[in-house]
Amino acid sequence: MNFLSHLYLSGENEGLLIGNFIADSVKGSDFLKYPEEIQKGIVLHRKIDTFTDSHPIVEESKQRLRERYKKYASVIVDVYYDHYLAANWNVYSNEKLEDYVLKTYDTINRNKHLLPPKSQLFNEYMVQYNILYAYGELEGIDRVLQGMSRRASFVSNMEHAIQELKEHYHLFGKEFNSFFPDLQQFVNTQIEIP
Repeated sequence: MNFLSHLYLSGENEGLLIGNFIADSVKGSDFLKYPEEIQKGIVLHRKIDTFTDSHPIVEESKQRLRERYKKYASVIVDVYYDHYLAANWNVYSNEKLEDYVLKTYDTINRNKHLLPPKSQLFNEYMVQYNILYAYGELEGIDRVLQGMSRRASFVSNMEHAIQELKEHYHLFGKEFNSFFPDLQQFVNTQIEIP
């Protein structure tokens, strides 16, 4: 899952949200340097990634992309799935997506002093381009994939991945709708989220 899903799955717990947001920038046991709730968020992020990467429905989505995108297929599916969460936000939340996103940006900015440098840079980019809200539109997903392609260490072809999303839109959406409740249930078994 990508940023929107990780943040959403943190519930209303600020520490979990910050930990979930910074987790990719915190390596190994470095998470122990953070306050307990942030540690829990980092661990939760890792568990979400492990659960997602091993789920058979997610594997179906990745398989559709693997020939063209190789190891980047899983990254692309994460972005696609964030799109479906944003595009169908009213199914998962009573709060408007725009309100949730603004509240989330505010929470992250209030805790900016806790963010690793890489997370601070991404936060600035995320807010400047309103990435979390942009996930709801195909144009926003295209911009995200273009940006990820530019930052990739190797040739990724991610700049073309919007094509597969458009071509198989209903199929990826069906897979997301089947998978996401499983992920929510898994998260609820891992940690109490208020």
